[in-house]
Amino acid sequence: EVRLVESGGGLVEPGGSLRLSCTASGFTFADAAVGWFRQAPGKEREGVSCISSTDGSTYYTNSVKGRFTTSSDYAKNTVYLQMNSLKPEDTAVYYCGTKWGGLSTSWRMYDYWGRGTQVTVYS
Repeated sequence: EVRLVESGGGLVEPGGSLRLSCTASGFTFADAAVGWFRQAPGKEREGVSCISSTDGSTYYTNSVKGRFTTSSDYAKNTVYLQMNSLKPEDTAVYYCGTKWGGLSTSWRMYDYWGRGTQVTVYS
């Protein structure tokens, strides 16, 4: 059984930082791409970032470029999303998803998902 577990969400003031983790069991991230997505109430799931194990390439949506960084520790089968300079508009449930093959910014291309972790940026 494939299981993804996100952690690291919480409450933070604008300008603060959080680091999300996504750890897999029953699946090896070293053979896959991992994406971070977020969904705010009443909005569609949005691609935030993704990383490919094949060449280490990464993708960031424009609104998080320069603030968020995705990294991986394949020995721990874990992918991280470091979020700095957080803004109220970053408030959402953050999900990680994984798929075989290369990067994709479309959540529909991902095969397995975690249950999400809430990130709330408040002033």
